[in-house]
Amino acid sequence: MTLAIKGSRRIAVDGVTYRWSVRRRPTYCQANGWSPLTFVVELAGQPGAVLVAALPCAHPGNWIGLPSQPVLPGTVAVGVRRALAAGWQPSRPGPAFELLLRNSSHRR
Repeated sequence: MTLAIKGSRRIAVDGVTYRWSVRRRPTYCQANGWSPLTFVVELAGQPGAVLVAALPCAHPGNWIGLPSQPVLPGTVAVGVRRALAAGWQPSRPGPAFELLLRNSSHRR
């Protein structure tokens, strides 16, 4: 699985370049508030296993007005560092690595 280049953003974390994105439109489960806001990250030059990070809030496009928050580059950097510490290997092919960011307000 790879990210579409269109709509993704680049970020450098500890000298390594990644691409990340957030779905513009919520999935059906996100729209109903059943699943959280997520963002996806992959290595920019050599895509392998993607990181799917879930935040403790709803997608901003949810249908029932649940609280949300923007996904900032600082949040993505925290997610990448936590995933790497937990064993994510972005250069190797494999299944998506899932991570729950309970406290995503950390900034570098």
